[in-house]
Parts: sequence; C-alpha cells; structure tokens
Amino acid sequence: MSHGHNMAPVVQHEQSPEEQGRYLMMLALGALGIVYGDIGTSPLYALRECFGGHYSIALSRDNVLGVLSLITWSLILVISVKYLAVVMRADNRGEGGILALMALAGSRRVAAGHSRSLIIALGLFGSALLYGDGVITPAISVLSAVEGLEIITPLFQPYVLPITITILVGIFLVQRVGTARVGAIFGPIVALWFITLAALGIRGILMDPSVLEALAPQHAVSFFLDNGWHGFLILGSVFLVVTGGEALYADMGHFGRRPIRLAWFSLVLPALLLNYFGQGALLLSNPKAIEHPFFRLAPEWALLPLVMLSTVATVIASQAVISGAFSLTRQAVQLGYLPRVAIVHTSAREIGQIYVPVVNWMLMVSVIGLVLGFQRSTNLAAAYGIAVTSTMVITTLLLFVVQREQWKWPLYLAGPLTVFFVLIDLAFFGANFLKVLQGGWVPLAMGALIYIMMDTWKRGRQLLGEKYIAVALPLDLFLMDVARHPERRVKGTAVFMTSNPEGTPPGLLHNLKHNKIVHEQVILLTVVTDDIPVVPESERLEWSELGQGFYRIILRFGFMQNPAVAAALEPVKLPGLSFNMMETSFYLSRETLFPTDQPGMPIWREHLFIWMSRNALSATAFFDLPPNRVVELGSHIEL
Repeated sequence: MSHGHNMAPVVQHEQSPEEQGRYLMMLALGALGIVYGDIGTSPLYALRECFGGHYSIALSRDNVLGVLSLITWSLILVISVKYLAVVMRADNRGEGGILALMALAGSRRVAAGHSRSLIIALGLFGSALLYGDGVITPAISVLSAVEGLEIITPLFQPYVLPITITILVGIFLVQRVGTARVGAIFGPIVALWFITLAALGIRGILMDPSVLEALAPQHAVSFFLDNGWHGFLILGSVFLVVTGGEALYADMGHFGRRPIRLAWFSLVLPALLLNYFGQGALLLSNPKAIEHPFFRLAPEWALLPLVMLSTVATVIASQAVISGAFSLTRQAVQLGYLPRVAIVHTSAREIGQIYVPVVNWMLMVSVIGLVLGFQRSTNLAAAYGIAVTSTMVITTLLLFVVQREQWKWPLYLAGPLTVFFVLIDLAFFGANFLKVLQGGWVPLAMGALIYIMMDTWKRGRQLLGEKYIAVALPLDLFLMDVARHPERRVKGTAVFMTSNPEGTPPGLLHNLKHNKIVHEQVILLTVVTDDIPVVPESERLEWSELGQGFYRIILRFGFMQNPAVAAALEPVKLPGLSFNMMETSFYLSRETLFPTDQPGMPIWREHLFIWMSRNALSATAFFDLPPNRVVELGSHIEL
C-alpha cells in the first residue's frame, strides 16, 4: 500500500486587468536586467568585428548595407522566430534551458523510439558548452566596455587590463551576497542602457538616413553573391549579435514567456536595430570611426558617462551568465550528472537565487585567465561564438524530438521548420568553426572537459549501483532472519539511506554485523530526483509497510529543488510510525573506492571518478541531515 499526504489548496484572489498589466510590466523590467544583458552588450563589439576584426571586410556602402541586413534578419529569425516563437513553447513545467529540454526530450515516455543515450549525450554536451560561454561573456563584454576609456584619452591604455580584472574580481566576490539585493536595480539600469542604445542609434541614422534601406533582405543576399567565401566568413562576426539567445530560454523559469516576449518586441529589438543602423550610418560618413564605432556615436561630452554606463551594463550581463552557470550546476547535480556540491540559497523568496562557491571560483580563475591571455576584446571575439552556435544546433535537434513526440506535430510541419533552423545554425556554426585556431578551441576544450566529467560521473554511479545490486541480499530473507531473533531489537528509529529501492541496504547488514542490533522501527529511505523542475508537496512521499517494523519511504524532489530530507520527514505521520528527530539515527554508507582493470570504464576514468567522489559534498550536508544524528558505515569497493 502506498500513500501521500495532501496540502490544502492555496486560495488566490483574482487580479484586475490593471494589476495584471502592472505585474507584467514589472516582470518585463526584471527580465530586461537578467535575460537581455548579454545580447544587449553586443553592440559594443559586433559591428566593429565585421569591419575591423580578424576576417574584416572592406568598408564600402554595399558591404555596410549587406552586413546591416544580415544583422537585422539574424535577430529576427534566430531570436524572434526560433527562440521566442518556437523554442520557448518547450517548457518543462515552466523551466527552460538545455538540461530542461534534454529531460523533456529524453523522458522515458518520449525517448522510447529514439536513442535515449544519444539525446542525453547531446544535452550534456550542449550544457557543458554553456560553461565555456559563461567564461567568455564576462571577459569580452567588460573588456570591450573598459576599452572605451582609450577614446577619451590614450593615457588610459596601460590601465585597461588592470581596471577590467578589478571589476571582474568584484563581480565574483559579491556573488555570495546573492543577487536579490542588487537584482532590483538591474532592470531600470538595463532599461536606461537600451534607451541610450536607441538614442545613439537615432543620432547616427540622422547622419545618413539611406542606411535604413538595409532592412530589405535582398541586401543580405547580394552581400553573399558579391563577397562569396569572404562573405560567409563574416557570418562568424555577425553571429555576435545573437549571442545571448540561449539565455532567454534558460531564464524562462524566472519570468515566464510573456514578460520576456514583451520586453524583446517593445524595447530590446528596436533599440538594438537602431543602434546597429546608427553605427552603420556613422561608418558610411566617417570610415575612420571603425576603431570603436559604438563609442564614436556619442558626442564628446557624453563619452565618460557612456563608458561608465556600458561598464555597468556589462557587469549585469556577466551576472546573468554566472547565475545561469549556478542554476545549470544545480540541475546537473540533481539529475545525477555531477557530484554533490555546496549550494547556498541567497534569497528566502526566490527558489532560483542560489550561489555555488566551487563554480564561482572556477569561473573567476578562468575569466581572468582569458583576459590576461587574449589582452584585447577583438582577440576574444575570435574565440566567442563557437560554443554558443554548437549549443544552438543541439537545441534545434532536441526541439525536433519534442515537437514530434510530445506535441505530436506531423513530420510535414516539424521537418521543414527544423531543416530551416538547422541551416541557419549550421551556417553560423561553419563560419565560427574557422575561428577554432584563433582561440575558439578554448570554450570547446572547456566544454569537452566538463562533458567528460559529467559522463564519467553518470557512468561511475551506474557501475556502483550494479555492484550493489549484484551482492544485495533479498529483503524478504533478511526480514525472516529478523523475525527469528526478537532479542536483537532495540528502542528508537533508524533511517538507512539507499539509492537502490530494492534489496537490503549494505549499511543495514554492516550495522547488524558489527553492532548485533536492529532498531524497533527501521526506514529504508530512497531520494529520487524526477526530471521535472519542482515536485509538489502532495506528491513528495510514497511509503509502504514491509512488516517487522520495517517501512520503505521514497522522497521525490524536482531538479530545481534541494533535497532537504529531515525537513521532509519531520511532519510525516504514518500508522504505527512517527518521527522524533532526537530519537532517530540516520545511517549512511561511505564507500572507499579502488580502481581495477575489470571491464566497465578505462582506468583513467576510474581514477577521475574516484577523485570526484572524494571531493563531493558529504551526504549529511547535501541532504540537510542533523549532523549529530548521523552514523557513517564504511565499505571498500573495487570499481
């Protein structure tokens, strides 16, 4: 028999249309700060890279109109159509992002016809690449903002790197305070930033209004026809205008679709287009401005405030990417792709506001390493894009599985749409792939490393589970033995945590072997993370009575929740069983692992798995158990 306990429904009052409208505007303002920071700082370097970067193209009227047309249609097709209209429909109970999409596409129900392991491998590699992106975004955006100081006076040149590094260190140091306190001011500042982008753009367009012809897509087509292979290479720089598209989808859980769409169409897209067209018009009237077309749009007196505003905007953009890395890590840990790590909640109200110390410091070291290694934002632009394009291709492929299996779209609808998106993604991917030697290998290498760790962890835990099942004693045999020896029973409750809900937990056998006792009440507890973001309270607990005072309890959590075991057990009242935490002992197995050359994993991966196990957060801390009620029983296991 199995039961759950129900919660009373929450009664909500109906909001008036005015209240709803106000709430939507507030959410849209919040979304501006978190979601659009990354894409909003692209005007600092994107157009400059097309005409002054590694594969720069001659500054002629036709080329400027061609590039502007490419920028316009990239923003419309990739962001407005692909992400906002289609990808954002694929939400895993409100959550977005590549791991949520992978969980949706790879769920048992969907993946029966497809290779589930291939779907999971794609999703993991896509999410691993996002860490590479999380390192480059803060480096390139802050560096390109601070470089604006050189226009005010060349005297600033030697100080650009030290100022950039100081700002970056500051960003990572404040993470542990949490973004809730500063998050409230993000929205208004980024709104001011987009209004500034639009105003500068209008000032530029007035120098040469004919630049607006580039809205017509034929300019993009003739650009490719005129420039051929070189025109294709420029796509690598054009792609910089859509980096940050993944963030819209990943942050969907924080704000919901409507506010994100409202902010894009009402402010972000118009401001970006005006600014790019303004920079284009400026280049047509003054080709010398190519060094820093963004800052040259501003009048002399506005330069210093503009550098300061852009620095603040890039700090906010970096913040969004770092928060994204934290939330990705938590999802990966809960879904069993990374070892347990310390996760600190920085806000009592917002479940999404977390801080992961180990990820924070690793990102900080990597970001500063990149700034010192690449020195200039234009060098970093060569490394930027390859990770994001790869993730975008993977998103399109996973989306196809969801469209076919979850939404039941017919092939004549899902097929052409997927082909259309894949062609766009692959064009950008191909143009960016040529940047691998210029530094594109950095995010790819980081992504590959994180993927290997995720895959090794998943495989290692699987092997361990198989080892346990192979030697586990059937529970009915154990219970018969307990019934034969009533003299062994002692007062109190013992909770044995086990990842395998079948068989007798090894810790229970160890305890009997060494202490010669069995508690009056014994709970075999398994914690399961479902591939949905949040498991409602009413579905948290399943239980069954096994006889002889033994119970099996399964606690379910979503991948966005922290598995606080003690708090979940405390209120539980079952027939014949109630918890008094002061009389309950939690028994955990502590494995000491040894590598062997048995089939399973290559020896180097076994060593990596053992190292990751040693450095994982203790189960006591991760499951939030009362430390003075925990007993650990050790065992030696050969992999």
